[in-house]
Amino acid sequence: MSQITLKNVTKEFVTRGGHRVVAVDNFNLTINEGECFSFLGPSGCGKTTTLRMIAGFEDLSEGEIWLGDKPVSIKSKNLYVPPEERGLGMVFQSFAVWPHLNVFENVAFPLRVMKLPKHEIRERVLSALSHTDLLSSERVYPSDLSGGQQQRIALARSIVTNPRVMLLDEPLSNLDPKLRESMRFEIKALQKKFNFTIIFVTHDQSEAMALSDRMLVMDLGKIVQVGAPDELYQNPTNKFVYGFLGLSNFLKVEAVKGNVFPKGGVDMPIPFKLPEGVADGDGLLASRPNEIDISMDAEGGYPAKIEKRLYMTFCIEYHIKIGKQTIRIHTSHANVFPEGSDCFIHFKNPRWYAKESQEIELERTERQVF
Repeated sequence: MSQITLKNVTKEFVTRGGHRVVAVDNFNLTINEGECFSFLGPSGCGKTTTLRMIAGFEDLSEGEIWLGDKPVSIKSKNLYVPPEERGLGMVFQSFAVWPHLNVFENVAFPLRVMKLPKHEIRERVLSALSHTDLLSSERVYPSDLSGGQQQRIALARSIVTNPRVMLLDEPLSNLDPKLRESMRFEIKALQKKFNFTIIFVTHDQSEAMALSDRMLVMDLGKIVQVGAPDELYQNPTNKFVYGFLGLSNFLKVEAVKGNVFPKGGVDMPIPFKLPEGVADGDGLLASRPNEIDISMDAEGGYPAKIEKRLYMTFCIEYHIKIGKQTIRIHTSHANVFPEGSDCFIHFKNPRWYAKESQEIELERTERQVF
């Protein structure tokens, strides 16, 4: 059953400098009941604006938003249901806790607004604190708690109203990496226990991949691709999705009579079969750092040079020179090659993408400033 439906949703605004920006452009989407669905994209792509329209904090310029079978925003009919009547839970990037209230009162606040009986408020708050591991801190003030504990207060306050949908806007970005990872599991565990639908807004690919049943990638206010995390990673629809999901190399190349040559004075073609219909001209050869092999053996490899070696926790990263360009390669710690040495590389699963226009790159940059 569909939990949230967006129909032709558009949001336009004019910046202080007089620029007209289409923040969300004809957005059509259905999110299913009990699903964890992530909005992923760079700053300025429209993901938070979309979340705020679902929450009711932003009005639509055009379109409709439905929660289940109930319309909450229909611009053509001037229908608008305020946020407090939409039955949604919200967790923001900033912890948004009240410093003058202790943990219990922070979590109880929305229930007091609802004028519930005291015994029901206490029962619900203690249950929410128990599920977020805050039961022993109910009389403590937020300033005496860590960032992770403060974010748990926000989570407890969101689930205490028994929402059908939880809207999470970059909720983990202010936490340190280790705590972020543990909080991902806690959020997923809460969803399984309470069976609410989650919309999770983030620019962090690993968070979206770890949490999502499905996800979408946005760019320039538009939906670029929707699907399961593994589907988007393995079968990206274009260069933008490929580059946004995980680490990637984009080697500038030129196609000449079916052969692919690296740009920058290299006259040896890369062993790569061009897709059908690709004409001669400039392009990009995309590859993942962990999908390129390094060898000292010339057989079947492409000549290159090891410029730098970086020892990392999960791999060794090599910076490899191909002509005047540099790509990154990740290998296991068992593969140690000296800096400055000649080597041979083998692309295991490269992809061809057309070169993107400078106008598109400029628009992305401008949207991040607006």
